[in-house]
Amino acid sequence: MTAAIAIIGGGFSGALLAIRLAHAAPERVVHLIERRRRAGVGLAYGACEPHHLLNVPTSRMKVGLEPGFTDWLHARTGFRPPEGIAPADAFAPRALFGAYMEERLAETHSVRRIRGDAVRIARAERQVLLADGRAVDADIVVLATGNRAPPPLRFAHDSANAAPDPWSHDAFDDLHADAPVLFVGVGLTMVDIALSLAARGHRGEMIALSRHGLLPTRHEAGGSWPAFLSTVDATSVRGAMALVRREIAKAVAAGVPWRRVIDAARPEVARVWRAWPQSERARFLRHARIYWDVHRHRMAPQIADALDALLASGQLRVVAGRLAGSDADGVRVRLRGGGEEILRVARVFNCTGPASDFSSTEEPLYADLKRNGLVRTDALMLGIETEESALVDASGAVSDWLFALGPLTRPAYWEVTAVPEIRAQVDALSQRLLQHAPLPATDLADVFGDLGAGI
Repeated sequence: MTAAIAIIGGGFSGALLAIRLAHAAPERVVHLIERRRRAGVGLAYGACEPHHLLNVPTSRMKVGLEPGFTDWLHARTGFRPPEGIAPADAFAPRALFGAYMEERLAETHSVRRIRGDAVRIARAERQVLLADGRAVDADIVVLATGNRAPPPLRFAHDSANAAPDPWSHDAFDDLHADAPVLFVGVGLTMVDIALSLAARGHRGEMIALSRHGLLPTRHEAGGSWPAFLSTVDATSVRGAMALVRREIAKAVAAGVPWRRVIDAARPEVARVWRAWPQSERARFLRHARIYWDVHRHRMAPQIADALDALLASGQLRVVAGRLAGSDADGVRVRLRGGGEEILRVARVFNCTGPASDFSSTEEPLYADLKRNGLVRTDALMLGIETEESALVDASGAVSDWLFALGPLTRPAYWEVTAVPEIRAQVDALSQRLLQHAPLPATDLADVFGDLGAGI
């Protein structure tokens, strides 16, 4: 009897795996379990508005399906890029990519869609149990739950004026257009929420707070740079960052945007990360992560222009510091340069990014997996331990029936966020599951390296 596969999570990763399995083996029983009404879109491509654009050009959104996303954009939606920009180089609305994936999934009739919230995996019974009491038969289970809600803010999460999850449906409720607001975190989530408020006609001051006060950078087209990063030359964080800085200096001197240097380094990141001991990984997270993030995860030019307009008008200001407390007078901020400032705001938006620490999670599914020793959290609190997408249990054994995709597997690769990476991970896992192979044919970090700068 053919083993049934249950995929928990119907966002991009889970939906793409379901489609891959269905195309390769339509007779296979594949369950796709998703708590939301829509599958295929997830948070990234579902909880967004028309002004939210992809963070990369459409050419980097190839997922190996037909029609391709760029062709579908033109034929299905009539999308037109700004004048002078080729469709492949354009930054399309994120919601359109969500609609594209949703349509591809809907065409895959052999996938059994199940709307529900998975709370337990019963290995002996070979079932995934849902919150409402239903049971889904599954010999193989793949966790594709994507990014989680942000971790609670220490001083603001219990306040009536807090928005613990900026993507929740009520985050903007009862907010007066002239009310000042605070964003904790200044990454791409902050940019999205600030632009959403502006699109709603918000006139109040927006204050963005982070430890360093560093905003994401913008994309810039043109130029190319050869691969240069390797495990031999980047045996430490200090050495790797020094190498990147030297290459950037050479690129700028040659008239090449520094973005091409980051793009050239990106495919080797997983191999470098895997070669580092835990002490170097921890050092990177403490000292270099913020600088990597603001240069790697960039804004579409149109988004950067809109953010610059908010900054130039004075409606948005960026503060370097950290939360120090909250009381009736307002939110106290300890400034990076010294001193404190009291911010009187009507809402505090938690834009610190998704939680990744599973060590004390109360989420039913992961709490149950931990309780039964089926999952091991990593010491750096980035996700869960995996070996080529297979879960590592509490004893260190690698599972032959329980797997994970996407952000959950960050401890193994540091970054598994770009569409080309996730596509490679999905392709490797689908082949492994269909061939009943104990291990994939190629180390996934090597596959990422072969993808080149388009990653």
